[in-house]
Order: sequence, then C-alpha cells, then structure tokens
Amino acid sequence: MTELFEGCDRAYLINQSVSDSGEKDSLSVSLFDFMNSFPHFLRSLLLTSLLSFAVPTLTLAGGFVMAEAIAHLPGLTNLGQSTVKQLLQFLSTFGSGHPLQGAIVIGLTCSLVGVLFDAYALYRYQNLRGPE
Repeated sequence: MTELFEGCDRAYLINQSVSDSGEKDSLSVSLFDFMNSFPHFLRSLLLTSLLSFAVPTLTLAGGFVMAEAIAHLPGLTNLGQSTVKQLLQFLSTFGSGHPLQGAIVIGLTCSLVGVLFDAYALYRYQNLRGPE
C-alpha cells in the first residue's frame, strides 16, 4: 500500500510494506529520495562543471590581457612581451603547439576535477547525514 505525504515543498512516495518487525522498507524510501534529488544533483554537476571550466580559462585570459597591457606601457615593453611569449609557450605545451587548445585542455581538466569533487562531496554528505 502506498501513501503520499506532502512536505513543505516536495512530496514523498513511501512504500508502506511492513516487515515482520513492523519497519518500513528502507530500500524503497531511499530509492524515492534519490529520484527526488537526482535533478538537483545534475544541476549541481552542470553548474560545477561550467564554473570549474570558466575560472581557469578566464584567469589565463586575464593574465594574457594584463601582459598585453603591460607591453604597451613605456619602459615595460620588454617585460610585457616576454610575459606574453612565455604564457603562449606554456599554453602551447598543453595544446600540442596551439595555445587556444592548451587553454581548453586546462579548462576541461579543471572542470573534470570539479565535477569529481562535487560528486564525492555529495556522496560523503549523504553517508554522513545518517538515517532520517
């Protein structure tokens, strides 16, 4: 027999199968909790992947823009040009000779690490939270 309990902002479908000791079937309760939280989990992973990609990519772009700006200042032209050259060489190392591909590889790697960390944090939170 199933009943629908309305919470403050979501509904839980709880299987009321009762065992010999009078306990609810915890597998069905945890399965429904997982199905209710799955869209939130996917949204969290998507947001984490976008932010984890954007932050290092924008940091590299900001460094490049700053180095270019320094290269246009009188007296600091050599410093700015050498910084741009080193930054492009650094990105070319990760991009098989192409600086743009290097920036994308660095961004995708940081994105993957962020998603893995987010998934691990959610897993640890659910296990340490305990039964409700």
